[in-house]
Amino acid sequence: MAKARNGSGTHHVVPNPNGGWDVRRGGAERASGHFDTKREAIDRGREISRNAGTEFKIHNQDGRIGQSDSHGNDPRNIKG
Repeated sequence: MAKARNGSGTHHVVPNPNGGWDVRRGGAERASGHFDTKREAIDRGREISRNAGTEFKIHNQDGRIGQSDSHGNDPRNIKG
């Protein structure tokens, strides 16, 4: 996977252990944002990911990835 210009290739929506949902850049210790609902976190995370051209991963309550989306350029040249 190609890295985004900002140095991180992925943004995640993850459950916060104290309640609610966080949007985090891959490898970051601090959240980019905290939200009461998963829907709010997804909407903001998707916006951030589109602007940064990164992969976007939505985690379930148990921490496993439930959905994944790509907002960057696909560097592979696939022949049809």
